[in-house]
Amino acid sequence: MSDTPRPDIRHTRFLDPDGKPAGELPPFAHDPAALIALHRAMTLTRAFDQKAVQLQRSGRLGTYASSLGQEAVGVGVAAAMRPDDVLVPSFREHGAQLVRGVSLTEMLLFWGGDERGSDFAGPHEDFPISIPVGSHAPHAAGVALALKLKGGGRAAVCMLGDGATSKGDFYEAINVAGVWSLPAVFVVANNQWAISVPRNRQTAAATFAQKAWAAGFEGVQADGNDAIAMRHETERALEKARSGGGPTLIEAVTYRLADHTTADDAARYRSVDEVKAQWANDPIARLRRYLSDAGAWSKADEDALRADCAAQVEAAEKAYLATPPQPVTAMFDYLHATLPADVAGQRAAAIARTGGDG
Repeated sequence: MSDTPRPDIRHTRFLDPDGKPAGELPPFAHDPAALIALHRAMTLTRAFDQKAVQLQRSGRLGTYASSLGQEAVGVGVAAAMRPDDVLVPSFREHGAQLVRGVSLTEMLLFWGGDERGSDFAGPHEDFPISIPVGSHAPHAAGVALALKLKGGGRAAVCMLGDGATSKGDFYEAINVAGVWSLPAVFVVANNQWAISVPRNRQTAAATFAQKAWAAGFEGVQADGNDAIAMRHETERALEKARSGGGPTLIEAVTYRLADHTTADDAARYRSVDEVKAQWANDPIARLRRYLSDAGAWSKADEDALRADCAAQVEAAEKAYLATPPQPVTAMFDYLHATLPADVAGQRAAAIARTGGDG
């Protein structure tokens, strides 16, 4: 992976891989509490991730997409958002959803195949996880158009992977966002792999950020392993969007340390040494080192945090496993105000086959 910027693309990094400042920090980063909040959220995201993989491997969760190594992207983006902004996520934004207020139990329900997990008690206007690649980008443009027509200084944030930039949906979305100067921020997590397809086989463009140029708006890069950089660039883009300045595309340069999903075996297409080398860019360790060097974080703090995260995840696991499954009729009852005759017949047949509404 190379994160060397092009001269004509701004590339933002505040902490190097060793947690040392790489330049003057933005104002919010001078508040240790703000950085500790980022660290806590990333640590909880990784604890959730580990539990979700365990549950899938033991047959108690569906196919799951790990965010290992990408925690700074989701957490940094969501930390910059206001509660009334709208998140339109792909399938690897666990950190963003947690910061936005989606509960651990809701997330487990979704990945367990229960759509009640998408009925968020917290960010009720945020969109559910989008499994199809790139198809949610036009939805985000539509949300941004609605927010613009309503007024009130709100913005939509669309998060997607680098592979989604190879889809027509993505280009249609950024085109209309540029033409209509929509209050939208597109965050492309460039984790170097679209399942088994490496970045250099996806595009001849030197960066994903520059794809925004064709749509007539700004594209920038941020170090996706630097939570400070991700929050800063997202805050900047959102401020511009809310004030009528139009959309921005942020390319978060990071690396997917895990398999694409639990249905994948990344060892078939990339080397163990390649992945091992990327652990030096671990976003959680980077911010923890900075906080420790600044005297704002100790081993006791870290031990307490890990224990708290483990307790939260264990409680969510118990709640998820104790949740009764929906009745078979649920697949019919939310499609139509009045069921068509043929669907009503299918519902009756399902009840007869299962011996009741369950």
